[in-house]
Amino acid sequence: MITLENLEKWLNAPAETEQLEFKEAKQQFDSTKLLKYCVALANEGGGYIVLGVTNKRPRQVVGSLAWSTAETLNSIKARIVNELGFRVEVTELQHPNGRVLVFEAPPRPVGRALDYEGAYLMRVGEELRPMTPDMLKRIFAEDQQDWFSQPARCNASPDDVIALLDTQTYFELLKIPYPTSRDAVLERLQSQDLIKQTAQGWTISNLTAILLAKKLNAFSPALARKAPRVVVYEGINKLQTRDDKTGNRGYAVGFDGLVGFVHSAAPQNRFIEEVVREEVKMFPKQALRELIANALVHQDFLATGTSVMIEMYSDRIEISNPGIPPIKVERFIDENRSRNEQLADIMRRFGICEEKGSGIDKVVSAAEMFQLPAPDFRVGDTRTTAVLFAHQDFADMSKTDRIRACYQHCCLLYVSNKRMSNQTLRERFRLSDSQVATVSLIIGATKEAGLIKADESESTSTRYARYLPFWA
Repeated sequence: MITLENLEKWLNAPAETEQLEFKEAKQQFDSTKLLKYCVALANEGGGYIVLGVTNKRPRQVVGSLAWSTAETLNSIKARIVNELGFRVEVTELQHPNGRVLVFEAPPRPVGRALDYEGAYLMRVGEELRPMTPDMLKRIFAEDQQDWFSQPARCNASPDDVIALLDTQTYFELLKIPYPTSRDAVLERLQSQDLIKQTAQGWTISNLTAILLAKKLNAFSPALARKAPRVVVYEGINKLQTRDDKTGNRGYAVGFDGLVGFVHSAAPQNRFIEEVVREEVKMFPKQALRELIANALVHQDFLATGTSVMIEMYSDRIEISNPGIPPIKVERFIDENRSRNEQLADIMRRFGICEEKGSGIDKVVSAAEMFQLPAPDFRVGDTRTTAVLFAHQDFADMSKTDRIRACYQHCCLLYVSNKRMSNQTLRERFRLSDSQVATVSLIIGATKEAGLIKADESESTSTRYARYLPFWA
């Protein structure tokens, strides 16, 4: 509980610290600036923004009328929760020189940087600035690194290592010959820091087990619970289950089998059999491969009792993983920031993950090629979900579906150094030239939603207009 005694100590502090920010705010204080300071303080371990106090020494209480009624104070509390996703405790102190308002920002979660409208903020002197890439990388690596380095098995014999890990597939994935001796296999794994030798035997880390295990449950129940689960339903809801399988192999050595199983379980896409003769499943294999790899690599390994879920319905497939992404879903196409750098790096070397975030580009491209609605990316309280939809006629698409497709199409062209136009969007929806006006309405709605903008460097003519993503 914050008291006047706390305030007196803060007033006498030699300087503003990482935990303290003083503002006079005699009459009012900008709400957006308050939210930004709360984010910056949380990113720096939590702290206080104190209104009604001068920020230069010697500090004086001058009193603040900001959010001076119960109604306005409750309103700003609600806005903080709604826009930032975390609570900030607010204390009113009645000092002899005036009212002091203290906002207490909690520390950010371990391994996660907080943002306001896509900006990861920190304080530099009296200014708010974006956090540096190095700072973000350190934050996202917190504790995940510790989890990966923790031992999954200690004191293993050479025979145990070979029995527990699928070393044959490991060498196949790297496209190098399998060594002629057991010792050479162990030496290779040790040189890549996948196993470590001690006086008592070999130590296999969680990272190595989660990648290369022949059977995850041979290590521990906790690791077994990290295995992906595939559930196939009969209809569009969870009422009737057709198949329910939980994997048991390491992510790398079991990946192709997992993708193959999911792809084979998908229904046929009768709408494109004449267009793509070699593969007519409802959900393109390339898109499934990228989304499953993303879910495995970007999950929060510190979340317990939960795993990657692949749920297939008759009209869609939902692929979800524990954890909140470090970037906004609107930037999945053009940005890449991995939560688990070690895991991502090895999966890239195995040829399972794409470099530089191009995987989502391929998902969107495959959806367009296979005449599917635009994929949807959703962030809940504890999970991130990617949704691939079955074929849908343009006439049956909702306004939201059309706007999402327009935005993703615009992004896809932009990262390919091209520009979206009415014509390219008509081609994406397989619409005729007579439907120019219909597509113009979609472009207008997407602009109104703040997702795209006109390319001012091109022609100002409506007919020849070109468009960019909002962030370009």
